Amino acid sequence: MKLAAELAHYPAARPLNADQVVEYHAARLLLLLHVCGSKGQIHGLTKVAKLDFFVRYPAFFERAAKELDMSLVAGTPVNDSAMVRHHYGPWDPRYYQVLAYLEGRELITVEKEKSAFIFALTNAGVAAAKQLAAASAYSDIVLHMKNVKAAFGSKSGDWLKKLVYSVFDDEVAKLSRGQVIR
Repeated sequence: MKLAAELAHYPAARPLNADQVVEYHAARLLLLLHVCGSKGQIHGLTKVAKLDFFVRYPAFFERAAKELDMSLVAGTPVNDSAMVRHHYGPWDPRYYQVLAYLEGRELITVEKEKSAFIFALTNAGVAAAKQLAAASAYSDIVLHMKNVKAAFGSKSGDWLKKLVYSVFDDEVAKLSRGQVIR
């Protein structure tokens, strides 16, 4: 992954997509904390990953909502960045880098409470997230995140993990670790 500042020396003829840019993922995670979190916080990396999964895979979100007899409809597809099957279901190996990037820029804090990490927006993170949420470029993903929060925002990471494994047995649970979720 590259920082946007490094792209000044990136060859113009070489293909580049948003998935390769740290700030792209940082913006999504800031919005996730702001929109799907409670008071700008999400308790647990598992919960962050599962909420992010439902944001990035709207068709899976819609299936899970139907499975729970919820009448929420998936938003515009935003899955231009694939996740992989990991120990506890959908995962993005870039989380550690992106979360450290956000923490290093003082946009989030990360604190440990018992065995879970709490990810919280700082005042600067709230301001950045509000600015992103107000931008028309992010209107579709923000709307979709609001649906994800309505359906799953109050659930624990463990509950969401079990939901993913039960509803998406073939698409996620049966995959080998490291295999891309399609």
